[in-house]
Amino acid sequence: MSKIKKEVEEALSCVESGQTILVGGFGLIGAPLTLIDGLTKKDVKELTIVSNNLGEPGKGLGILLNQNKIKKGIGSYFTSNRDVGDKYQKGEIELELLPQGTLAESLRAGGSGLGGYYTTTGVGTNLAKGKEEREIDGVTYLFEKAIRGDVALIRAHKADRLGNLVYYKTARNFNPLMATAANTVIVEVDEIVEPGQLDPEEIVTPHLYIDSIIVAQQILTKEGVVFR
Repeated sequence: MSKIKKEVEEALSCVESGQTILVGGFGLIGAPLTLIDGLTKKDVKELTIVSNNLGEPGKGLGILLNQNKIKKGIGSYFTSNRDVGDKYQKGEIELELLPQGTLAESLRAGGSGLGGYYTTTGVGTNLAKGKEEREIDGVTYLFEKAIRGDVALIRAHKADRLGNLVYYKTARNFNPLMATAANTVIVEVDEIVEPGQLDPEEIVTPHLYIDSIIVAQQILTKEGVVFR
């Protein structure tokens, strides 16, 4: 069965209300803008979004936020979008703040089949509240649970028809980690090529992780988001 989907709606058919969705990107860089746009048009609500940030005002995940489809955000850099703070102050969204390295490691743990791990990051701060602490060799650690999602929406540069992925520079960010940590993984790419056309040394995400592939319809440029 081909993993390539011609319509965004078909690719997102597995997304349901109440799910935990992993969304790649750092700001808008490496964010799956076409898939996010499709999600804004889908009748879903009460979503938990795991992402470095919740888009920017009126852009990317920021649109989904303003549609009140996000119940909870788990991420590191919510201040990139003032709307997030406003909604939090009004009690309209739950937020779980994780240091960026902790977010990455929690996703890696989820993709590796681990239940969690111990880290010194956050010890003695407000981020430690409610978390298990353990002393190991005289050092205090926090226990952080692994993160897994029902669905991951990620962005890559190229895919072959099997689903092997290569990424473009820093647009790689959280995408490869998220590809390993969800039950269903949907990727949007700039280009789909035939098997054998990708240099094996460049492949970061093997095809076994990928369920659906679409060609990106929205591209981030210096001038902003443009449509193909």
